[in-house]
Amino acid sequence: MISSFAWTTRDLVTVSGPDAAAYLQGQVSQDVAALAVGGSAATFVLAPQGKVEGWGRIHRCGAEEFEIDVDTGAGAAWAARLRRFLLRTKAEIGVSEAVSVLAVRGIEVDGGRRALGLGVVGSDLFGVAPPGRPAGVPHDAVELSAEDLEALRIRAGVPRWGAELDDGTIPATVGQWAIDASVSFTKGCFTGQELVARIDSRGGNVPRHLVGLVIDGAAPAPGADVQVDGVAAGSVTSSAPSGSGSVALAFVPRSVEVGADGVAATAGGLPALIRTLPLPTP
Repeated sequence: MISSFAWTTRDLVTVSGPDAAAYLQGQVSQDVAALAVGGSAATFVLAPQGKVEGWGRIHRCGAEEFEIDVDTGAGAAWAARLRRFLLRTKAEIGVSEAVSVLAVRGIEVDGGRRALGLGVVGSDLFGVAPPGRPAGVPHDAVELSAEDLEALRIRAGVPRWGAELDDGTIPATVGQWAIDASVSFTKGCFTGQELVARIDSRGGNVPRHLVGLVIDGAAPAPGADVQVDGVAAGSVTSSAPSGSGSVALAFVPRSVEVGADGVAATAGGLPALIRTLPLPTP
């Protein structure tokens, strides 16, 4: 993949104080205690019933200080969820919205946080404002548009809050890779653990799963019908132009078995091919 970069934003949720690590250890799915200072990892925060209330990347800034970067617009909900059980706990929670991020793809950059995604090589650098370019970003790196960056997210199968993720989502529906990257089954109890552990013990068998679509035509709007053999099989959750066509994400029932050659379909009435994630680079 050619190295590239794009300017984007993320919300930052901060958790700090003497009890910050212990509190987060019981609230999020990642093993926070095992994170070294400077380390980052994906994590879910779940409702007691096991449904998703947020997904992001937790970064340990210090012994008693953490940042969780999440999709723009999701920070307030994360902060509210974490404050819900903050009783007699010496920790403070704050949120900064739409923080500037330089997303670098095709190369990992020192000081950046590893990009989230299935098979993604890249880094996200915080605290960098346009038009600056930190050391380590190649001078010949190609600048991408917001649409280009969205197409990369879709191809990598990275779920976005409000599109592939909401408070009714079962974590396993977005892919086993997200469970492997975001959930510790050895750290001990955390809120919502029971449902995640039960589904994992059954091989991640869920009623629907996230797939990619390669579409011969313009990007269909979110909500557009996905059909297989003329029968409704789901709807588009995200889409973006890519090459001479477009790419999209959708949830389909487990009865739609996607093999190596994909499954012929239509998306918004356009010819499409359902593929497993990640989608191949064009």
